Amino acid sequence: MYDNLDSVLNQQVRLAVVSILIKVKKADFNYLKEQTQTTQGNLSHQLKKLKESEYIRIDKTFENNYPKTFCSLTSKGKKAFENYVEQMKKYLNLNG
Repeated sequence: MYDNLDSVLNQQVRLAVVSILIKVKKADFNYLKEQTQTTQGNLSHQLKKLKESEYIRIDKTFENNYPKTFCSLTSKGKKAFENYVEQMKKYLNLNG
């Protein structure tokens, strides 16, 4: 029944990251870590998966000599999230 769900997004931290990024233009790593309440290592791993799927873009910069990582949603990621939400609505019988 749930085999139509996007396997990339059908994981708690990745879904949380995309849900956050759908609302904001971009978010830095620490903000995402705080919002998802996960470990640095796990978040790094999940961001890598999202990037490999071309759902997010990762930009690394420096601020006051400290590395900063920013993530933003790609159009492919936005479309995947919208499709995921539609599939969930179908499973939950929320479509009209």
